Amino acid sequence: MTMQEILTIPQAAKYCAVNRMSMWRWIKSGYLPASVTPGGHHRINVEDLSAFLRERGMYPLARKHFPRKRILIVDDDRQVRQVLAKTLTGQGFETESAADGFEAGFKVVQFKPDLMILDLIMPGIDGFAVCRSVRENPATAHIKILAFTGYSTVENRERILKAGADAFFVKPTDWTTMLDSIKKLLNIPAEQRQKPTRPVSAPVRHG
Repeated sequence: MTMQEILTIPQAAKYCAVNRMSMWRWIKSGYLPASVTPGGHHRINVEDLSAFLRERGMYPLARKHFPRKRILIVDDDRQVRQVLAKTLTGQGFETESAADGFEAGFKVVQFKPDLMILDLIMPGIDGFAVCRSVRENPATAHIKILAFTGYSTVENRERILKAGADAFFVKPTDWTTMLDSIKKLLNIPAEQRQKPTRPVSAPVRHG
């Protein structure tokens, strides 16, 4: 279902299946952020309400009304995939992983990601070709692509950006900077960009 970005208290209460007094208590206690109109009426941003529900374990409601942004991780290194998936999930994203080109193509169609983290150089897969394929297909051209590689050369950067990538990062990378770039690409407002609780790192081989 499609939701508007700003909700009134009655609307938010309806989505949460609670009464208005419960919403009032959450707002007054400071648990749920809300703005106030010049006329004195409270308004709730859907992203704030989504985060509130997830923080309190109300996942069925959060998933039903506030679908998370989806990120597909394409990397042949299993540990890299696991670390990225765990961290991104902790930041409120829904993730899927692919270890090769065939799996990546299948997941793009099945999972319908909003953003793809794409390793450029993997056995049996050309990340540049994958990027071009995504961009040339009208059904997938909207997907944001963040290139992620251990081979930092000016040529690789220029090639992948020319192929259609939206951002380029080198392994190992500063996670906070990369996460901020992901959220900017997904149009998540700055005030809603939760920072990682601790630096994230993993042994990363070139790729």
